[in-house]
Amino acid sequence: MSIEKTSTPAGDPGVANPEAASAAVPTVDPRLLVREQGLAGYVNEFKRKMKAGDLGSLPVVVGLLIIWAIFTSLNSNFLTAGNFSDMSVAMVGTGMIAVGIVFVLLLGEIDLSVGSVSGVAGATFAVLSVTHGMNEILALVLAVLTGTVAGAIHGFVFAKIGVPAFAVTLAGLLFWQGFMLQILGSNGTINLDPDGVVAQLTSYYFSDVAAAYGLAVLVTAGYFLTAFFDNRRRAAAGVPSRPLSEIIVRTVLLAVLAFVVAIVFNQYKGLPLAVVIFLAFLILTDFVLRRTAYGRKVFALGGSVEASRRAGINVELVRISVFAIAGTFAAIGGLFVASKIASANQGAGTGEFLMNVIAAAVIGGTSLFGGRGRTWDALLGVMVIVSIQYGLALQGIASPVQYMITGGVLLATVVIDAVTRRTQRSAGRA
Repeated sequence: MSIEKTSTPAGDPGVANPEAASAAVPTVDPRLLVREQGLAGYVNEFKRKMKAGDLGSLPVVVGLLIIWAIFTSLNSNFLTAGNFSDMSVAMVGTGMIAVGIVFVLLLGEIDLSVGSVSGVAGATFAVLSVTHGMNEILALVLAVLTGTVAGAIHGFVFAKIGVPAFAVTLAGLLFWQGFMLQILGSNGTINLDPDGVVAQLTSYYFSDVAAAYGLAVLVTAGYFLTAFFDNRRRAAAGVPSRPLSEIIVRTVLLAVLAFVVAIVFNQYKGLPLAVVIFLAFLILTDFVLRRTAYGRKVFALGGSVEASRRAGINVELVRISVFAIAGTFAAIGGLFVASKIASANQGAGTGEFLMNVIAAAVIGGTSLFGGRGRTWDALLGVMVIVSIQYGLALQGIASPVQYMITGGVLLATVVIDAVTRRTQRSAGRA
């Protein structure tokens, strides 16, 4: 960066000290230069983050690897192709709802109704398509819109009337659960058509090996092109950017991971349709949060509502839209849950399901205090929860112990989140 120095006439009243002004050079935050300092720069950056308590997703990834190592040592069937594929499909329903919860948590709020809303969506689809013979595609759309409307109602009461989100969604939890029981009727269970659209969401696999490998290639190429062109834009703007060598290393690591997963899928039934849909939603929502003005508004509200209002952000509209998004993903997740059990029943969305959804978002790294998180956190968190559930089930451990272990993991995550915020505040970063 070159800076032209202009001479200032002595005695100019606009400059109190001409020599100091001419010698002044804009300072650049050294953290912005990390990418240009090679390996040493990243080592220093890692040390700085350690001191500031900003480790991102690293603790979750390390914890997940430890969980896999423990359960694999206890039972060799844990990471077999069949069990891994089953876990991948089982996590989609919870993961979808957790994506919506991430949006709400970014505001620093909570939504306790998503479990009941997911059950309503499954029941709505079953009643319309099975009981009344409606076209399945139309019934699916209406079921998803049911979740959108429910979420928008919660958001309206919260944003416009000022009722705390906790109270609004707690009331929603009870109301929508009662509504689900009402529409299911006295029978309480409606079986889905095993060959229908919703049933196929979790039962369909792309058996051709080219599908899994093709998706691996697509994900890898998409990441490289996105990183490469983003790097070019940063360089053109004069902003420190990653060296090409780093982008290549990251792409290679992603390619190895993607192809290993593809190989595992192809050793069983092939690539699950549910996983493809889940990845597509994760990529879409990540783009919305990180690359759009709307996403920046969501993060801004999580940081400071008053500052956002003064910046001209329509706080009420953003809040309503976020709860509508949460309701929509609750409905989508509910359809995947109904698909997994091939029915809609009175137990959908009840019990520990809500806690697992919220735990998935929080364990994955989304802060309960707002302003920090990614939709990919939902993937990491739900992988942890489902891995614990499947691992304990293989060991024949009873459900009460599973609940206690999951609760312990959630508590540890919240404690880490609170300590991290305190450390960042001490370091002047929060």
